[in-house]
Amino acid sequence: MKYIYEMPGEYLVKAKNQGTVERFEYDTNTYDENNEPLRKGAWVYLPYGYSTEKQYNVLYLLHGGGVSEDWWFKMFPDTVDILDNMIEKGICKPCIIVTPTYYRKGNVNEDAEYITEHFHTELRRDLIPQVEKHYSSYCGQDVSEKNLVANREHRAIAGLSLGSMTTYRAGFYNNYDIFAWYGPFSGCCGPFGDHDKEVKRIKETLIKGYEKGHSLKYMFCANGDKDIAYAEHIDIMTRAVKESNFLVEGSNYDMYIIPGGVHDMKAWQLHLFHALQVFFAS
Repeated sequence: MKYIYEMPGEYLVKAKNQGTVERFEYDTNTYDENNEPLRKGAWVYLPYGYSTEKQYNVLYLLHGGGVSEDWWFKMFPDTVDILDNMIEKGICKPCIIVTPTYYRKGNVNEDAEYITEHFHTELRRDLIPQVEKHYSSYCGQDVSEKNLVANREHRAIAGLSLGSMTTYRAGFYNNYDIFAWYGPFSGCCGPFGDHDKEVKRIKETLIKGYEKGHSLKYMFCANGDKDIAYAEHIDIMTRAVKESNFLVEGSNYDMYIIPGGVHDMKAWQLHLFHALQVFFAS
């Protein structure tokens, strides 16, 4: 375990070199019984100096339950200040950050268990190919499934609360071959989840990935120790580390803990601050 504390105040002011946030619209599918097509949107952070002459790593960053893709950058615009300052001070690599929503048609009352699992289809088939073809990612113009897999070490997924559950289910369990970096902030399965099932899925994902030649670059788990999701997250990951040869604390996994941290944006911004110092660093 690693303990993290207050974010330095210098990261919360306007940076000299500021990135931009723009709207990105993409075509997807609700994957309901009628297979109805849908136009959705996400916000995209482009670092200061973004250029189509360069290639950038991409982080897909998820919100929590009951809100929208506006959460990280529009509802909490100081998130952008944090990113700008981190890049300006050289403590993380310039990267593209995409904040989509897993909800369909803005329906925040959708069954949480369903969306955490089923968002993986939209993520893989629609969102990632359209984003990484439009922006200057390591895929270039080739967003074939083969090339998405080949460039998995340049792609991360993270999220808070329900987005943390979705990071496990849509990102890790179902799309391990196209992501190498993970940031579940606050929980794994929720208060009523099956811990045994989650530990089993973590182990099986890593084994199957290893068999296909896909190693885990880093699992950045994070929680405040007063967070409602703390107990289940700690239990599941402690057991997963003990039972898996492919999850090694201090190497490709750590649990970052905020003493006194709760289930709030201050904690999640601090998690993001530390995660970006790890993601894409090797």
